[in-house]
Amino acid sequence: MRHFLNLSDAGADAIAAMLADALDRKQARSQWPKGKVDADAPLAGRVLAMIFEKNSTRTRVSFDMAIRQLGGQSIVMEAGQMQLGRGETVADTARVLSGYVDAIMIRTDDHAKVEEMAQYATVPVINGLTDASHPCQIMADLLTIIERGKALPGLKVAWLGDGNNVLASIVEAAGLMQFDVVAACPQGFQPEEEAIVRGNGRARVVSDPREAAAGADVVVTDTWISMGQAHAETKLAAMMPYQVDAALMAAAKPDAAFLHCLPAHRGEEVTAEVIDGPQSLIWAEAENRLHAQKAVLRWCFGQIG
Repeated sequence: MRHFLNLSDAGADAIAAMLADALDRKQARSQWPKGKVDADAPLAGRVLAMIFEKNSTRTRVSFDMAIRQLGGQSIVMEAGQMQLGRGETVADTARVLSGYVDAIMIRTDDHAKVEEMAQYATVPVINGLTDASHPCQIMADLLTIIERGKALPGLKVAWLGDGNNVLASIVEAAGLMQFDVVAACPQGFQPEEEAIVRGNGRARVVSDPREAAAGADVVVTDTWISMGQAHAETKLAAMMPYQVDAALMAAAKPDAAFLHCLPAHRGEEVTAEVIDGPQSLIWAEAENRLHAQKAVLRWCFGQIG
């Protein structure tokens, strides 16, 4: 059974194969209507259940369109409208859904929930986001970087701000795909040491944002205040020196790309000048959630790698 809970579940070779497949399929359907099924409809007859315990725009729409373009169908469920939201266990939910659908995607808070879902499901389980990692987002980021002609090995990626789940998956990707990450995070908001260890020596954390950005090929940040986070004012004050602005981008390479997984808060983690400027690839990055996740789905069903 192939579950996609973290990037390491697939490994470097499979990630490379998925990225190549995503790029090929994206190019093959250029100018097509979004609802048109891929010519080979590789997942015809398959049904994907999507469980949302957290609000979503990109994850919801991109996975829904991904399974449709591959010839399958989706069922969208809000946890609050399921028995899961009334105390039914994750294990029981996994067992029940496995009898109805061919794969499960869950977007939740505690990473232990997706691990439990995978333990008891008899169909593939995909991590749509947890507090510990966001592998589907990083697949889209890697696709965006490659699409712009940048090879992953030897690349320098600068991360600015919160040492969160997105950073954890970027670091994991660095260890697998042989690029370097320098993360600038304020004291108190640095990533867990375990997350850095997963980079296999390709990642380090610094306090100076200019040190992180210096000579970077890609500059990445994320929203500082996630849904429901407390103590927002204190956190914002600590984060402001790590804002990505034009001066910070100038420290990176002249052709450096800017990425942000969205939603964005202009004037907080990034200035409008940068996120809406010529170095920003955020719209391609957002669209690539769809194309990357089509490859993830195909990998889960044993069609890639």
